[in-house]
Formats: sequence, structure tokens, C-alpha cells
Amino acid sequence: MNEFINRGTGLLLIEVKNSNPNGDPDRESDPRTRQDGRGEISPVSFKRKLRDLVDAKDAPIWKELAQELELPEEGFDIMESKRTKRAEVNALSIEERLAKYWDARVFGATFLEGETGEKESFIASGVAQFGLGVSLDPVKIERMTTTKVLPVEEGKTKGMAPLGYRIVSYGLYVMPFFINATAAQKTHCTKKDIDLLLRLIPHAYKETASYIRSQVDIRHAFYVEHNRARGTFNDFRIIETLTPARINKLSGAAESWKDYDEEALQKNIDILNEKLSGKTSPVIDLMECL
Repeated sequence: MNEFINRGTGLLLIEVKNSNPNGDPDRESDPRTRQDGRGEISPVSFKRKLRDLVDAKDAPIWKELAQELELPEEGFDIMESKRTKRAEVNALSIEERLAKYWDARVFGATFLEGETGEKESFIASGVAQFGLGVSLDPVKIERMTTTKVLPVEEGKTKGMAPLGYRIVSYGLYVMPFFINATAAQKTHCTKKDIDLLLRLIPHAYKETASYIRSQVDIRHAFYVEHNRARGTFNDFRIIETLTPARINKLSGAAESWKDYDEEALQKNIDILNEKLSGKTSPVIDLMECL
């Protein structure tokens, strides 16, 4: 099933402006941060947005991509969906689950023996693995109290949400991702599944924007496809080269994309493409393939 899938190495540059890209439930939904002040975006959070785009079968984005990629009507359900009932999933064999659920084939799934008495366990790592998104520099978190309209039955017309609006003023996050063709043997992932994934990535944030994520988007989505399934170049050398640097090696919180050396980044990409020649396809930016 995976004979046409090659290894892939990607890096997302996620730009955040006055938004909360991923709230931390352990900190009253503050934007996630680590001890050095840099922000974080969990892989689960990003994959949730891709799942939601596939799950929204009536939305224009799904209809257009399904037509362009000539996707069949069946086989692209989402296992991790609010509409999916665990009992119905457990009633299916592993082969039936993989044939039905796109996210199980691409991201993998873990179903252990549960209350339903299921005899067959399914633990598999997916073909696509997204790493933790981390901002290149420390981020500034702003908090403010907002007003909100309360239900009429409470006898009030408005109320307050103390410090309920928690945002990152600006941050540039890098999130690596990898396509592992070997895992396709277990999940029956096909090249068409991966093609859909790559086409969805540019739309992940702008098509799932919300009140608190109004200005989160991907500035660059770099991707390198290797010439064979087991890979032909060091993943981390690719990622390091595609990671932008601050102008004049400044430190502290950045204020905009202009604080990063875009010209040097492009030169690095040109040099990397020379090294990749004959081993991988050239670096592409999925954001230019909308």
C-alpha cells in the first residue's frame, strides 16, 4: 500500500499575532510556555485542526480538495471526532477501521481492550508525526478582562470575564514534521492520504480561526520529499537550515516577522537545495501551493 510513499521532512513556521495558539489547561488557558519563556504548540492541537477540516464534509475546503485529488466518498471519516462512537469503532475489525478512518491511517491510533470486551488491541504509530511547536524566542503574554453577555435566566444582561483574554503579542513558532513510509505497512496509508495531508496543512489555521486564534497562520510550510522510503538526507540538517535566525543575533521577544533574516533564510535554502540534489526533491513551500 505504501510503495509510492517516500520519506518526507517538513518544518512549519507558525506566526502568532495577538492570539492564543494553544491554551494550557493547567494554567487557566494561558498560552503554553516553557521555563525559558518560549511558547509551545502541542502536536495534538495542530492535528486536531487537520482532523476538523476532513471531518467537515459540507465545507468548501473538503469539497474542493476531494474533487481535485479525486478522493472516493468512503474511507475518509475521522476516528477522533465528537460524532464517532467508541462502541461502533470497537465493532469493526482493525482492517475495517483502517479502511474507514483517514486519521487512523495517517496519524495512527491506540485502541486498547475496554469495557466493550474487545479482544483485539490496536496500537500503531502513524505515518505522519508532528513534533512540538516551539517559539524561536521568548513570548510576551498579555491578559485583560473582557465583558460578556450572560443568559437571560440569570437575571443579568452582562458580566465580566476577569483576565479571560490571554494572548501572545507576537511569536514565531517552528514545528517539525516527518513522513515515515515504514509505518504505512501497519496502517495501510496510501500516497493519496499523504497528498491530502500536505494539501490541508496550509489551511489548518486560517480555516479553523476562532475568537482567541484570530491571527494565527503558517507563514512558511517547508517540505522535502526524499528519493526513497528510508530517506536520503539527515532530517535535522534540513530542519536546522530551514529555521530562520534573528537579524543581528538579537535576543528577547520578537515583535514581527521583520525581526528575522528572511534574506539569509532564502540563501540557506538555495545552498541546501544544492546539497539535496540527486537525493531529494528541492525544498518546496506548501503555502505556495494553496
